[in-house]
Amino acid sequence: MAAFDHTEICMGTAFRFAGRSNLTEGEVQALIAKSCEILHEADRTFSTYKSESPISRLALGETNLKALPPVVSEIWDACDHWQELTDGWFNAMTPQNTFDPSGLVKTWAAAGAAEVLTQAGVTDFTMNAGGDVWISDGVTEAREWRIGISKPVSIASENAGVLTVIDLANTAYRAMATSGSAERGQHIWNPKAPGKSAADDLLQVSVIAKDLVTADVWATAAFAEGPRAVSHLNRIDGIEALFVMANGDLAATDGFAALLAKPAN
Repeated sequence: MAAFDHTEICMGTAFRFAGRSNLTEGEVQALIAKSCEILHEADRTFSTYKSESPISRLALGETNLKALPPVVSEIWDACDHWQELTDGWFNAMTPQNTFDPSGLVKTWAAAGAAEVLTQAGVTDFTMNAGGDVWISDGVTEAREWRIGISKPVSIASENAGVLTVIDLANTAYRAMATSGSAERGQHIWNPKAPGKSAADDLLQVSVIAKDLVTADVWATAAFAEGPRAVSHLNRIDGIEALFVMANGDLAATDGFAALLAKPAN
C-alpha cells in the first residue's frame, strides 16, 4: 500500500488529499486530477471573484437562472433546502440581494472530489478543504482520526495554534467545519438583522457532523445566529459543536465533550 499526498490550490484556499492506496501511483494521480477538476469547475461556475463566472453574471443582471448551467439551479435549490432546515439562519442571499452560495459550494465540491476516490476503492484518506476536514471510512492511522480545532485568530498571528483536538474514531462522525472571522473578517451576515448586517456575536464555531456539507452549513448558520445557536444545535440530531464567544468564553453542545481526544499513551 503506497502513500499519497497532494495539495491543490483552488477557490483561494488549499485542498489536501492524503492517505494510502493499493492502486498504482499513476492511477491515484489520475483520480486526484479528476477530483481537482471538480473543484476548479465549481470555482469557474460559482466564484464571486471572477467576473466571467455564471454566478457573477447573474449578480450583475447579465443573465437569468434558466439560462445558466443546470448545476446553478441545483445549488440554488440546495441553499433553499438548507435555509429551511436551519430555520433561516443559513441564507445565500446577500445584503445586496444577490445569490452567493459560498457557504455551501466549497464543501459541496470537496465532497464530490472525495467521492471520485471512494468510488474507485480508495477509502484510506483524509481531505482538508481549506481547514474543513473530512475523514473517509477506511482510514487506518489512528492519528488521522484526530482533528485540531484552531484558535480563533489568523494563522499569521503569533498566537495562532490549536485550541483543542477531537477524535472521531469509533463514532459516526466524519467531518468538521469551522466558521469565524479570523481569516476573512466579517464575511457572514445575519439574515434576520436589519439590512442583514454582519454577524459579530461569536468569534468562531466548529461543527462536527457525519458529512462535510452538513458541518459547513451548520457552522455558517450557527455563526450567523450567535450564542442562541448553542441551544438550537443541541436540538439537531447528528451534529455537535464548539463555540468561541465574542469575549473568548467557550460553549459547546451537550455531546461535544465526549469527542475530545484522550492523551496518547
